[in-house]
Amino acid sequence: MNVILLSGGSGKRLWPLSNDIRSKQFIRMLTNEKGETESMLTRVYRQITTVDVDADITIATSKRQVSVIKNQLGDKVDVCVEPQRRDTFPAICLACAYLHDKKGIKDDESVVVCPVDSFVQDSFFQDLRTLAKMAEEGEANLSLLGIEPVYPSEKYGYIIPMSRDKVSKVAAFKEKPDVATAESYMAQGALWSGGIFAFRLGYLLNKAHERIQFKDYDDLLEQYGDLEKISIDYAVVEREKELQVLRYQGEWKDLGTWNTFSEAMATETLGNVVLNDTCCNTHVVNELNIPLLCMGCRDMVIAASSDGILVSDKEQSSYIKSYVEHMEQQIMYAEKSWGSFTVLDVQEESLTIRIVLRPGEGLHYHSHDLRDEVWTVVSGSGWAVVDGVKRDVAPGDVISLPAGCKHMIFAESELKVIEIQMGEGISVEDKRKYEMNML
Repeated sequence: MNVILLSGGSGKRLWPLSNDIRSKQFIRMLTNEKGETESMLTRVYRQITTVDVDADITIATSKRQVSVIKNQLGDKVDVCVEPQRRDTFPAICLACAYLHDKKGIKDDESVVVCPVDSFVQDSFFQDLRTLAKMAEEGEANLSLLGIEPVYPSEKYGYIIPMSRDKVSKVAAFKEKPDVATAESYMAQGALWSGGIFAFRLGYLLNKAHERIQFKDYDDLLEQYGDLEKISIDYAVVEREKELQVLRYQGEWKDLGTWNTFSEAMATETLGNVVLNDTCCNTHVVNELNIPLLCMGCRDMVIAASSDGILVSDKEQSSYIKSYVEHMEQQIMYAEKSWGSFTVLDVQEESLTIRIVLRPGEGLHYHSHDLRDEVWTVVSGSGWAVVDGVKRDVAPGDVISLPAGCKHMIFAESELKVIEIQMGEGISVEDKRKYEMNML
């Protein structure tokens, strides 16, 4: 089974745990059967590969999310990177060109497209395999997965099937309606569209060439920033006459708000949290290294991280996005391909960061023009290179890095380092990367 997972999101609705780098699908708040915490990304990967151990998974995502995907999944999946965000149709076109030109997937092979943040049971992915087979058989150009609606929602498109059979031809596909129209669709037996569908690869590439003039993947990538922003629903699905739908009747949740996300939590609390016995229907997540005590809290969600603290009624938590959009602040925590960083202190001309490097990982060999840095090794072992000179590092070592010097650090065991940046021009743009041929 060839699967394209769409990974987007701006990280606003689950603030303060989410930010522009760590969108909701990367937050480790779910619990697997072993009692271990996992993210939606790792959960979906685990579920797909449980159903189909040979599944070929490609994640279509933005540049900002590549590091955290590599952090959580390593090299288990391929990543197709959008240079800019251009909505789902361009993203899927780019991913399909990547499958065809870079991975050698043939035109007649089926491809399943699915959001990375689906919260579902394993039976959902059994249906994805069925959907892939339906696409291969070619009785319709597009095979959709339809979800039994729970209420008349304005957030989803609606698939109106010709029958109530498990598999049906589609009478019509309607984009997001108002509530009254949604009610009329439901009276006709309509299903929610969760953005899950399958097709033969050649079909989607033909649709891409109808709207975009490009030769191959590299050509499409080069002109990607100039492409029209348009969803796959508007560009393809609404216009397609040969549609069929597979009815999915299991549990399906859109964990897009704190209210719905808390419903999926296995426990009421994560982190150093105490709820007294007067609390009711309250979920708390604490990522800080300090205790959080809650008393008399009812129907609330409370979240604390390096990026901020949220205290909200569960119903009101659905309206968080408009407030977070007006907040201007530095990202205080992010997972990277090499580990993670946490901002500990921000001053006018200094920044203090805790860096955690995973074993076998290291920072790029780089320099800064506008700032000095000091590394203090807190724990672990490894080595560093400063202006071409290699040295071992151990707890208690302090390394001064004046502006302009080339430097990097590598972890042999998990390595924790406090980095202090000092200067008038501290920014992520002040960084030059170099090849390191001496090692």
